[in-house]
Amino acid sequence: MAKVCELTGRKTSFGNRKQHRRGSSGSGGTWNFKAPKTRRQWKPNLRVNIDGQSKTIKVSMKAYKKLRKMALTEVTN
Repeated sequence: MAKVCELTGRKTSFGNRKQHRRGSSGSGGTWNFKAPKTRRQWKPNLRVNIDGQSKTIKVSMKAYKKLRKMALTEVTN
């Protein structure tokens, strides 16, 4: 199964991991070598949420926290 949030569509994103190198002197100086870059991926923080025992959905934590906050405000009002 794909790592995709079913509510927001958040999925795996890609980019570069870059090592930050200073110069050979340690505290700055000239750049003798180019900093190496390698490909990496950021996976979404997914949670399997059982919605009333009828349907199981994958939800990102950001969406889950927002839903939980909305439910708490409805209960208190």
